[in-house]
Amino acid sequence: MHSLKHQIIILLLGSLIVLATSLIFGLGWHLKHRAVDAAIVKAKTDLTTCMEIIDLKTPGSWQVKEGLLYKGDTQISHQTELVDYLAELTGDTVTLFLGDTRVATTVRSTNGERAIGTKVSDAVAQTVLKDGQIYLGEANVVGQLYQTAYEPIRDSNGDIVGIFYVGISKNYTQAFIVNSLTLLAGFGLGITSIVALATWFFIQRVIINPLRDITLATRDVATGHAAEKVDITGPKEIGDLAVAFNQMVERLGDIADEMSKATMSRDLQVDNSSALNKADEPELNMTEDPKNSWKFDQQSLPKGLNQLTLMQILSFMCETRELVSAENVAEGVNLTRVTVRRYLEFLEQHGALTTELKYGTVGRPVKLFQPVPNLSVTDID
Repeated sequence: MHSLKHQIIILLLGSLIVLATSLIFGLGWHLKHRAVDAAIVKAKTDLTTCMEIIDLKTPGSWQVKEGLLYKGDTQISHQTELVDYLAELTGDTVTLFLGDTRVATTVRSTNGERAIGTKVSDAVAQTVLKDGQIYLGEANVVGQLYQTAYEPIRDSNGDIVGIFYVGISKNYTQAFIVNSLTLLAGFGLGITSIVALATWFFIQRVIINPLRDITLATRDVATGHAAEKVDITGPKEIGDLAVAFNQMVERLGDIADEMSKATMSRDLQVDNSSALNKADEPELNMTEDPKNSWKFDQQSLPKGLNQLTLMQILSFMCETRELVSAENVAEGVNLTRVTVRRYLEFLEQHGALTTELKYGTVGRPVKLFQPVPNLSVTDID
């Protein structure tokens, strides 16, 4: 089963991923329509701008001479200078039609040559050549989809003699959408990572660490050790739990005092002097054999120490066989550092552990503990 911290992080990350995915799809749909609308507006604007440029560069009316399209005295059919200039200026594909046939264009066919002589689509021909209206929208231009604008070309008599076209490749709009979504996804991933990291630190500091301290202190009480009150600040629920635990510890302390007084009163009736000496200076029943072994039983341990817990800590120390701090041991045996330190200091006093001070760059030195070389768990009963 996952820990509470992992469950909270998984829930948070899952929610962020679902939110980010929904946002990306929603914005992708919105950007797609906005990009199409922007392309149509650009095509329409470029159409008007290019027609004005044509009128300025080549004055005169449109006309057909000997099957060729002219603007004033300038031949347009089969000439590339004008359409190339307009294409470079706008970034669009540009075409001039005589009737429904391309006579000057920047559009290229699949073999890479200019698509001279190809026809406009039937839908465009109907709207522009027959109905005399501007066509705006998506159209198939020599096998590729473009956002296009078509305008009828009229001669001096007002008759439609051709079509002027500008178009923006659909690949351009798709690339715009993909780039925008990629940028958005990268930004969203960065924000998600920052939020997840900040949340992890928040959960660890405000929720997980206080709960762990209360859990370890509760375990001390459950194993028969005298626990100290916890000093925890955090959310109201964590604070209420800490207050309840402290009240429990205080009440258990009162009960222990009452039981101690009752026991003392009973022992005083038997042998007041002997009982007082035993209460103040508990004797340690410890013998050392020639092999330098240590014998501990529950009666020989000071008040507040437990033989099973002592064996647990010794087992951890013998398995580790390294210099470790009280905090490391506390994490290894799942007890509070205060409780573990009592046992380590007891073992140090009786020669089972050696110590060493580790000095850091700042702060107080850390006391490290290590079992003596000839100590093993089998030596201790």
